[in-house]
Amino acid sequence: MLKEKRFDSIFVFRALMLVFFAYLFLGFMVLPCWNTLTSIFTVKNAAGETDPLAVIRFFLAGNMKTYVWNSLRLAVVLVVTVNLVGISIVLLTEYFDIKGAKILRLGYMTTMIYSGVALVTGYMFLYANDGILTPLLVNAFPSLSKNWFTGYNAVVFTMTFACTSNHMLFLRNAIRGIDYNTVEAARNMGANPFKVLMKVVMPTLIPTLFSLTIMTFITGLCAMSSPVLLGYDSINPEIVRLAGSSSADESFPQARAALLSIILAIFTIVLLTVLTAYERKGHYLSVSKTKAKLQKQKIENPVANVIAHIYAYVLFIIYMVPVVMIIIFSFQTHSAISLKKIDFSNWTFINYFGTQDNQYLTARGVYKTIPGAISGVFSNDATLSGIKMSFFLSATAALLACVIVVIACEYISKHKKSGTALEYSLLFPWLLPTILICYSYRVYFNSSSVWYVGNQNLYFADNVKLLIIMAYVVTKLPFSLRMIKAAFYSIDNELEDAAKNLGSSPVRTFLKVKLPIILPSVLAVFALNFNALFTEYDMSATFASSYGRTYAMVIQAMTHDEGLYGFNMNASGRRCASTVFIMIVSGIILWLVYGVGARDLSERLEAKKKRKEFFVKVFSKKNGELKAE
Repeated sequence: MLKEKRFDSIFVFRALMLVFFAYLFLGFMVLPCWNTLTSIFTVKNAAGETDPLAVIRFFLAGNMKTYVWNSLRLAVVLVVTVNLVGISIVLLTEYFDIKGAKILRLGYMTTMIYSGVALVTGYMFLYANDGILTPLLVNAFPSLSKNWFTGYNAVVFTMTFACTSNHMLFLRNAIRGIDYNTVEAARNMGANPFKVLMKVVMPTLIPTLFSLTIMTFITGLCAMSSPVLLGYDSINPEIVRLAGSSSADESFPQARAALLSIILAIFTIVLLTVLTAYERKGHYLSVSKTKAKLQKQKIENPVANVIAHIYAYVLFIIYMVPVVMIIIFSFQTHSAISLKKIDFSNWTFINYFGTQDNQYLTARGVYKTIPGAISGVFSNDATLSGIKMSFFLSATAALLACVIVVIACEYISKHKKSGTALEYSLLFPWLLPTILICYSYRVYFNSSSVWYVGNQNLYFADNVKLLIIMAYVVTKLPFSLRMIKAAFYSIDNELEDAAKNLGSSPVRTFLKVKLPIILPSVLAVFALNFNALFTEYDMSATFASSYGRTYAMVIQAMTHDEGLYGFNMNASGRRCASTVFIMIVSGIILWLVYGVGARDLSERLEAKKKRKEFFVKVFSKKNGELKAE
């Protein structure tokens, strides 16, 4: 009987799943990264002999140290600037009593609906040497260079405001969870508001702030889109450049790219180790027997109150001006966008739909017409194909990541030892920077001798789409696991026991009992993953294939090729319209996650009941009118 029970269909399914996970872990995590590591020590010198230290010597003697230093400098500075701005905007909207806090909060949260290439190109549209606001800034500050928005300064400025979305998500929730009784007790004991903030409020936020600091440091260290578009030499853009180079152009570029990837991995592992060690320590908590909701604190000093309001609205303007200007210019004509001047008398949808002829004056003084040169986002072959490509890759990868993690979480909840090993395997990609994983895929699978994938070259032609999907899935597994696993912990074990007592099979119990409970969390993870991957640039740029040109890569190409040889006209207009389109898609996704997706099972059932009653009422009323007629 024991033997028959052991080798039933469930046991076979679990065994097959374990073999499948082992295949994925070894074939798409361990072996590619191991190949990258060993490639550093297998390069050959000019004499054709293997020299394990050749790349190390090249690194110490050449300018590769500059890229590491630039990335480190950017990461350290961003830790300071992003935390200053991020903490201040959260305090202004959630802790202090600032007039118009709800409007300010919406402005500060705009970076959640557009990021990456879309955000950088939006800032470039305003602050580049030919931007809308650059002449105004130069007139206001004569010492300011017209080309100030390039290089290091531009990257710091852009990423400072782009990276505060995490503060608005996590630090805002931490502040709203503070017990007001502790604040009120400190005030009753004579502490001034500043002392209460520093001695009572801030200590409870230290764990969240530490996590945000680590996230900001890694973001700055692995920055890609901002340095590429704004011209700053950092590690990730150099890795992508070397990945597309050959030994005929420069000395062992692949090994140098591998070394820079390993350096990024070392930094990431050290930071995560420090974070884990720090989390094991005790922290201050804000608790009491009867927890009270935090009430906003008034700034009693009139001078400080005025300064706080001015600072809050200056930040609001910095956040909102790019959004407002991009939306306005997305409805402007080609000539108005070229001159960077708003024409309120002539609005158009040409940047979204349709085509238009373009006429320009040649060097000989003759007007020449290019039929259909001006086109909108949904009428241009490049942007339309980029949207379709990104939608397909992002949706497929987000769905696969959720399916894999849901099956893994079900197994982890049933098996302690093997489940722990499976969990650590899925968290393994967190130890490595994204660029290392993608570069390893590009090098390792760009061969017809990889037996793991049937000796197929996954970097060749249309196969690169599968490679990009696998990279997307692997990089999203850790985040998906942490979120969905937390949802599994909320399931009452008694529900599963009751289903078993009623004769339900394990598969039926999972589909009918567990899945409906965790479905909102799974859908939220799917939506967030899709939202992040739809505008993703770093990974797709690493693969750099014409067969897998994503939406972000198309937008980036618009920045450089506008009007070149008379082609790619109206790229700025399409870029504005593309940014608006991304805002709409991201806004819908966030609404689904934090609006509809935040409902629990009882709320969803209640909403379903109300919809049913509404339709019954409507149709019964129509039937009554028809009978009366």
